[in-house]
Amino acid sequence: MTKTQALQLFEEKKVRTIWDDEEEKWYFSIVDAVAVLTESTDFLTARKYWNKLKQRLKEEGNETVTNCHQFKMQALDGKMRLTDVADTEQLFRLIQSIPSPKAEPFKQWMAQVAADRLDQIQDPELSIEQALADYKRLGYSDNWINQRLKSIEIRKDLTDEWKRHGLKEGVQFATLTDIIYSTWSGMTAKEYKQFKGLKKENLRDNMTNRELVLNMLAELSTKDISEAQNPETFVEHADVARQGGEIARNARAELEAKTGKPVVTSLNAKDVLQIENKKKN
Repeated sequence: MTKTQALQLFEEKKVRTIWDDEEEKWYFSIVDAVAVLTESTDFLTARKYWNKLKQRLKEEGNETVTNCHQFKMQALDGKMRLTDVADTEQLFRLIQSIPSPKAEPFKQWMAQVAADRLDQIQDPELSIEQALADYKRLGYSDNWINQRLKSIEIRKDLTDEWKRHGLKEGVQFATLTDIIYSTWSGMTAKEYKQFKGLKKENLRDNMTNRELVLNMLAELSTKDISEAQNPETFVEHADVARQGGEIARNARAELEAKTGKPVVTSLNAKDVLQIENKKKN
């Protein structure tokens, strides 16, 4: 069974979701849905609302609450924590217990999310088109979006290579990714996010074009070297990850030497876009 996490946008508000490819259904973070429906301005308020509602529904013997799942999702502090989730049908039922003018639009949005995913399974190109639309809506430049979509493709090629060797998502993937990051950038993923002032945001979504390109070079090199060397142990995979990172580190050093500008920056992609727009104006 493979579960894929994704952030969905409802009226610019983020809703954490997980796609279960075996059951072919979405699971939605209940507290995120509550935040949308109650128009809460902070996570703690939404969580308190959900805890009280959950307790009341349990006392009433509500089967929907009893049957809710818990999956690990990225929390505000960036850590993976168990989170109450509901599939589309369950969430429809829970929404009935939350008086909100957003209820009907949110239900229509949920139904559309589910329908879009089934369409994307039949035509993968639609996934790319959806990602493109989402990034545009968030204000990213066309040039940056093209780089980001390419980075997604390269990252998938690398993780497919790791899976082919029997490596597991989670700790092993994260460890190898940290080796790649720290080799070319000098920072682990956590340190990199702290450097950019990020919390729950995706690191790659906040890289500049130069950072994205060098990270792509590191991951592409790691994949190619893995295919050539065919590592068998995790230690060997770690060595391959360092080799891939070294190629990007060398490219970074040469670029910085010739331009006199650092590649790794505390700015994120949208900060750079704002600076560029000010220069044009």
